[in-house]
Amino acid sequence: MAVPKKRTSKSKGRSRKANWKRKAYFQAKVALSLAKSSLSGRSTSFIFQTQDEFTSSTSPDTDSSN
Repeated sequence: MAVPKKRTSKSKGRSRKANWKRKAYFQAKVALSLAKSSLSGRSTSFIFQTQDEFTSSTSPDTDSSN
């Protein structure tokens, strides 16, 4: 198993942790923005199924593949 030769300084460790948290913050920000956009109903940048469309397309009586 690989073992580090020297101890990592506190500042370097804290810097990595801050960077990791910063990346997570921006990912969460993008996800929230996307969710708000899809809920507003005015989005044209992506396509998604609403719950009504999903249930009507997956009901067994509308399946014509048999």
